[in-house]
Amino acid sequence: MKIKRYGTSWEGRELIVAAIGSDDNIKNLESFAEDMQALSTSSKTSTLIKKLPASVWLGYSVHGNEISGTDSAMMTAYHLLAANNDETVNKILSNTMVFIDPLQNPDGRTRFTSRYYSTVGLVHSDDRLSAEHNEPWPSGRSNHYLFDMNRDWLALTQPETRGRVKEMNHYRPLVVIDLHEMGGDQSYYFAPAAKPINPHMTDEQVENMALIGKNIGAHFDNNGFDYFTREIFDAFYPGYGDSWPTFYGASASTYEVSSSRGEIFRKSSGEVMTYANTVKRHFVASIATLEGASINRVKLLNDYVAYQKSSIKQGKEDKKSRYYIISDKTNRFGTHKLAALMTEHDVEVQVATQGFKVCGKQYPSGTYFIDSAQPKGRFVKTTFDKQVDMSQDFIKEQERLRSRKLSNQIYDVTGWSLPLMFGVDVQECGRKPTKSSALFAADTKLVGKVINKNSKFGYVIPWVDMASGQFLTQALRAGLVVKSADQSFTLESGLQFPAGSLIVERHNNSEDLTNIIDRMAKDTGTVVQGIDSSWVTKGPSFGSNNTPLMVAPKIALAWDEPVSSLSAGHVRFLIEQEFKYPVTAIRTSTLSWANLKNYEVLILPNGYYNRVLGESGADNIKSWVKSGGVLITLAGATKFAADPDFGLLDTKRELAYREGEPLYKKSDDATVEGVLLTSRKALVESAENSKEKPDYVAGVLANVEVDQEHWLTVGVKSNVVGPAFGNDIYKPIELASGKNLAWFANEDKVLASGYLWAENKKQLAYKPFLIYQPMGNGMIIGFTQDPTTRAYFDGLNIMFLNSIFRAASHARVLR
Repeated sequence: MKIKRYGTSWEGRELIVAAIGSDDNIKNLESFAEDMQALSTSSKTSTLIKKLPASVWLGYSVHGNEISGTDSAMMTAYHLLAANNDETVNKILSNTMVFIDPLQNPDGRTRFTSRYYSTVGLVHSDDRLSAEHNEPWPSGRSNHYLFDMNRDWLALTQPETRGRVKEMNHYRPLVVIDLHEMGGDQSYYFAPAAKPINPHMTDEQVENMALIGKNIGAHFDNNGFDYFTREIFDAFYPGYGDSWPTFYGASASTYEVSSSRGEIFRKSSGEVMTYANTVKRHFVASIATLEGASINRVKLLNDYVAYQKSSIKQGKEDKKSRYYIISDKTNRFGTHKLAALMTEHDVEVQVATQGFKVCGKQYPSGTYFIDSAQPKGRFVKTTFDKQVDMSQDFIKEQERLRSRKLSNQIYDVTGWSLPLMFGVDVQECGRKPTKSSALFAADTKLVGKVINKNSKFGYVIPWVDMASGQFLTQALRAGLVVKSADQSFTLESGLQFPAGSLIVERHNNSEDLTNIIDRMAKDTGTVVQGIDSSWVTKGPSFGSNNTPLMVAPKIALAWDEPVSSLSAGHVRFLIEQEFKYPVTAIRTSTLSWANLKNYEVLILPNGYYNRVLGESGADNIKSWVKSGGVLITLAGATKFAADPDFGLLDTKRELAYREGEPLYKKSDDATVEGVLLTSRKALVESAENSKEKPDYVAGVLANVEVDQEHWLTVGVKSNVVGPAFGNDIYKPIELASGKNLAWFANEDKVLASGYLWAENKKQLAYKPFLIYQPMGNGMIIGFTQDPTTRAYFDGLNIMFLNSIFRAASHARVLR
């Protein structure tokens, strides 16, 4: 066995993977990695296949409160190392390299176990009502920043995920298993996966997991363990731990065991389940998986090679969109970040060393492009194409279920196009962009510079992307005096700057300003323009009220019940790690009475605030807003603010739109007038609720149009992509109360990616996404959706940053 550290959690805990195999295999571990990578393009594949072992990666407990995985990992490792006379173990070790990642989320596990044992009494309780079985907020499921890391394999925002992805790309295990826990009343789940299956996965990959699943089923039968397959857990979204590996050619699956969430648990059937029971099931499934991979070594290796070569072949045959050109002059930061992200995913990204023209468009030197004719070509397709379709049979069945008022089987989001979420323009082209290019490295920094560094008057930072956003937060934290123009302006020199541009003047800043600006430009990748005069020929002058002084706001974030822990974590991560600015978490219940005078901004993440805050909380927050505070509400928090009982935000949620009159009209009498039902369709329509919410949406990407004439949206493109999730649709705010600054596009254009019910398309059109409402000296900014979701909507970051920093600078507070 060799143990390797592949990363460190946010809280400083080591992340390790153990490689276990025969003496020869372990001695040649790095040669094995080189050979696995060579299989993608080598002409000697048959020779390599003869000598290479199969390989399996077993990843346990990515959700920290699903702790049985880690103990079964230890049990599996011990069994492989100690059971020298076991025929199955000897067979596995002779031709299989085993990778065990025993604890993917140490921070979450520590949170769960410490809280669990603090609630245990004289004996462990099997009652699901006991404190042992009900975790306090936030649960141990998530990591330090409260991310569900099983959804982070696409955006790679967390260090735990990034380290794991780097290690997997190095060794390319053929079979990858992500071991979880599920509800205690269920049994055990393994492959085959439920539908829908991502169309960029191959039949062979699905078949291989079925073969391994069948082997597990045989062992479970021998042990008398119940199990199920092909239900609940699909293989569509490419950002899971059991789906991401398939896009380098692995066969992968999730395993789920019924959870005791403690030492002992009584199922609704009356059966008492112990923690040892869950550990044992994961152990048996782990060994059975290794055995299945060992038996199918040659097939797995051949299918892996076939996957790589067919990916290259498919790319070459794509005459219209083989190449993806990533070029966006107005978003250098996002373009660079997207290119770096794809490189982290082990996708080959090229950067042009000269300007070029292709497919009718001119591109400058420094343009990034990706050739989909590469081993990871299918990953490029599934993450860069605007639409990845679920099968028509699956969609037809979901529509049938919906028509019967039954729950649909869509498990997670149906849209995830990275260019759309990053707000980056990507062009598809069938011809190679240029021969003058070099391989791009993920650790390449975005280059910032100062033009006219020794300028007489000061500096202007165009407000164009998150590089300038990070420049602002760094400048505010450094104590620089910064102004910002609400409108575009032109200097006498002819230099033009967009609305929102930052202005740093020499006369009210440090004598060392030149060096400070130069360092910040390099740190953030910002292009700064030095200016010799402040004379403006068009737009607001630097002393105008339309060029306010930017303040360094103190930000409060609602924390604890009833806030969605994921939303709270996403918000905090975005502000602290992407914006590079501190935030203070405050217990939500405290907000109902606390004096918030020391804070300029209060953010309420998605959540259900009515019970915890209520009228007293709403009144306290309202009083603070009127005195100059900025309240930002996200998704469920906007629902709370829009509740007329609390009087914060002057809008309301809509009921589902229904065409025509109901067959049965409401009546207070004991009887109603008779009607004739002539079809089953009429029966369904007669049962419709007259007051019903819109149908629930699992999660799509939606096109959002943006008002370009307000200071809150400066630097934001006229069209962005945001999430549409759930069933809350809002009435536009009236002009007497505020403004609708961003709204969903029309019915034909509102869906950017994913699958959206036809009725929701119609009703969502032109409904608000971003609402601005002044109140006294302060304001309320309501997002009807959560722009911080999974921290992968980079294209919305400027909008969210404006809501914090520009809003605080526009509040009328005596300072």
